[in-house]
Amino acid sequence: MSRTRTPVVADWFAGEGESFRLLGTRCAACACVFFPREDGFCRNPGCSGGELIEVALSRRGRVWSYTDGRYRPPPPYVSDPELPWEPYTLIAVELAAERMVVLGQAAPGVSVADLAVGMEVEVVPGVLNEDDEATWTTWHWRPVGVGG
Repeated sequence: MSRTRTPVVADWFAGEGESFRLLGTRCAACACVFFPREDGFCRNPGCSGGELIEVALSRRGRVWSYTDGRYRPPPPYVSDPELPWEPYTLIAVELAAERMVVLGQAAPGVSVADLAVGMEVEVVPGVLNEDDEATWTTWHWRPVGVGG
């Protein structure tokens, strides 16, 4: 049975492999960049607004902070209560060009023991969950130089 690859959140990321990118928006008036994307108005309080243009964000950044999730999060997080809980690693990454911090899960196999503040990481395609019909896709952070 073939599953449909479905983004967890539409229009937040696109591409595959080396072309995979998080998608944000940039205000044409003040050049502020937003992620998650903003499609209604410029969030910069000093800007009177402007056209919001979709932009691909930096693929790489540096670890700003990280932690491990040792508890089963509540809904809407998807997890099977019949399976044992597996801890996961969360990483806050300061993007190289945008100088903004974006959160995300670490790639499978990456734990807090593998990370250090300031370490270079890259965004890679990931899977949040699978069901009978869909593979729910997302993004993960992986240390640069670690295969995937």
